[in-house]
Amino acid sequence: MEYSKLIAVTGLSGLYEIFGKKGEGILVRSLDDKSVKFVSSRSNTFSQLESIEVFTIRENVKLAKVFLAMDASKEVVPDEKDAKATKEYFTIVFPDLDFDRVYASDMKKMVRWFKSIKQHAITIELIEDEADEVDAAEETKDETSEA
Repeated sequence: MEYSKLIAVTGLSGLYEIFGKKGEGILVRSLDDKSVKFVSSRSNTFSQLESIEVFTIRENVKLAKVFLAMDASKEVVPDEKDAKATKEYFTIVFPDLDFDRVYASDMKKMVRWFKSIKQHAITIELIEDEADEVDAAEETKDETSEA
């Protein structure tokens, strides 16, 4: 299973893998129970995990970057039902989060999704936007021309 195929679906808990496409929606397979269901694009919104961004005190970051920080941390991942422990966890693991705009429910969801990804041994992939790559290339070019 690939990280790039994982989605969140409004109105449904958990994570899903894109399993197929049909005219008015998509077929998804639940990571939890492996059930396959049709989800209408008329009544649901799909968010690919690789495209989700998280508010920070600087620039927004891809959700994968937060997951990679969680994966690299020695801190024990808290129970997502404990809002206080979850916030304390993120202040240590990813202190740049903008805690005024990233709500407790968002942090709980990130913990729940991270646990699911780890449970299913899915490799977290940080895909940089083409615009980010162009900006980074221009910064490198500017730095080398100044030297």
